Amino acid sequence: MKENNNQMSSEESLRIISDMINKTRMNIGQGSFHLIFWGWLILVCSLSDLMLASFTSFEKSWLVWMLTIPGAFVSLIYGYAKGSRQAVYGYAERIYIWLWMGFMVTAILMFVFFSSEDWTIKIAPLILMLAGFTTFISGVIIKFRPLVIGGISIWIFSLTGIFAGDMIVSLTVPAAMLTGYIIPGYMLKKNGKQND
Repeated sequence: MKENNNQMSSEESLRIISDMINKTRMNIGQGSFHLIFWGWLILVCSLSDLMLASFTSFEKSWLVWMLTIPGAFVSLIYGYAKGSRQAVYGYAERIYIWLWMGFMVTAILMFVFFSSEDWTIKIAPLILMLAGFTTFISGVIIKFRPLVIGGISIWIFSLTGIFAGDMIVSLTVPAAMLTGYIIPGYMLKKNGKQND
């Protein structure tokens, strides 16, 4: 009889571990908001910058990128609100959060140190390279293949931006956001709803 109780506790332990892994995956899946939000925000900013620079006489088309400042606040407030409702963070979730916080700080530093009027040509491919790394590792952490593929696609667009002409560089950013953030973000959101 004692052996049967030990077997039950082993099965229960496996179930608890499995539930914890699935809960972590689901909680990170709720982070699809950030991928979708930033994907659309950066896509709109990059296309607006390109349109203003190409088709108008407006000299400071880069000002549309100032939308990322309130975007950062929206993202932080959303993350804080979601995080305050969550009782426990798993190890994978902590790595995931700090990975993206590190990306944000590094991207801000790149803007501060390398800002110029032709930032798209010089900085955009470097930020895409960093975003590709962060997206790729995030996909590995949460074991979500579309995000891994999204990170690879961002790297490809980053390399394209480095070696292509000025007009192509301007198009790599929205293309990278579409394939690396928006599409995987919606897939992650759908996957999160299915796990609820």
